[in-house]
Amino acid sequence: MKSARSFLTSLSTLVLLSLVLGLLAGAAAQRWGLPGGHVTADFIQALGQLWLNALRMTIIPLVFSLLVTGIASIADAARTGRLALKAVAWFGGLIVFATIYAVAAAYGLHAVWPIDPEGARLLLAIKPEGAEGLGAGAPFSEFVKTIAPSNPIRAAAEDAILGMVVFAVFFGFAASGLPERLRAPLITFFEAVGETMIVIVRWVLKAAPLGVFALSIGVGLTAGASAAGVLLHYVALISIACIGIGLIFYPLAVIFGRVSLGRFARAAAPAQVVAFSTQSSLASLPVMVERAVDMLGVKRATAGLVLPLAVAVFRITSPVANLGVAIYCAHLFGLDPSAGQLLAAMLTAVLISIGTVGLPGQASFFASIAPICIAMGVPLELLPLLLAVEVVPDIFRTLGNVTADLAVVRIVQGGEAAPD
Repeated sequence: MKSARSFLTSLSTLVLLSLVLGLLAGAAAQRWGLPGGHVTADFIQALGQLWLNALRMTIIPLVFSLLVTGIASIADAARTGRLALKAVAWFGGLIVFATIYAVAAAYGLHAVWPIDPEGARLLLAIKPEGAEGLGAGAPFSEFVKTIAPSNPIRAAAEDAILGMVVFAVFFGFAASGLPERLRAPLITFFEAVGETMIVIVRWVLKAAPLGVFALSIGVGLTAGASAAGVLLHYVALISIACIGIGLIFYPLAVIFGRVSLGRFARAAAPAQVVAFSTQSSLASLPVMVERAVDMLGVKRATAGLVLPLAVAVFRITSPVANLGVAIYCAHLFGLDPSAGQLLAAMLTAVLISIGTVGLPGQASFFASIAPICIAMGVPLELLPLLLAVEVVPDIFRTLGNVTADLAVVRIVQGGEAAPD
């Protein structure tokens, strides 16, 4: 009874219910009229936009501070020994691979199963302001120039997100090399800034049911019931992409981890069950350690170092799902990102995946996806609606992360093949 009550009162459930009620209310108003007409509709949309702006104001300071502290923590971990350095190297290489996979999977899925043009009419209700960042017609040389900002403060003020992210990474690595008396207070300062931004995000998210309800009424007014079809299509495509990257780690474990496919599948299954039920890699950690040692032949010391590190800094589905969301929004808005915009988004996705590990689910959704959308020139107005249905893709995000963590710990172990 207690679990049922907590489910009904959880933020994710309330936001989802607000989305459904807003779409139904908007569809009803579309058919029978809205009291006050356009004046009421504009006021409701303004409320939704106010809530979205309150979230947007935290993006730049939150992402910058998280990247600085995240880079510093990775540098500290890499200095703890060769095993940790080897694990971090595998993490980095696989995140880059996942980013390339993300773009290929997103465009491939859209080619096979495109968005319903009728359902895409929901864009008419959003009236996006337009995102900053690299313009759609900008030459590739413009992308090259945006990698390093000439003025980081101006880059942050103008939402030139890629330059800001790159500067944050360099800042983090430089800070990690300072003497301890200088490094510690500097990192502590940015930890405090990040935690402060998270507190603000949590405050704003308490109003998420109201904000999503206001935005979804506008969508329902224009698109009616067809908006629900688009959201279900979105859930399916992001979930399929996350399932795909998880499945790739089975042959990777076999080839590089020297373990049989059946043994790896049996070892991963209990941790996947925990991941499915909790949507938390951290909650799956004890089971992962146990299965890695008992079933995959990983030394306990290796599992005790690599798996917590993987949960802390390695989320293979982060660039996959986050780029998938940004590309989905681009298709909905009828945008065709240039090669420079895609590269900017991919580089941002790689770097952002480092800094947003450990954030609460809703905060992570905005902090990780909004910078990618900005880098790609995609408006952010749809993100609150997609947040409302994120509970389903989040299950497959966690399943993919847990599967990848177990594969990587076996790969890092190296040495003899796992016993059959």
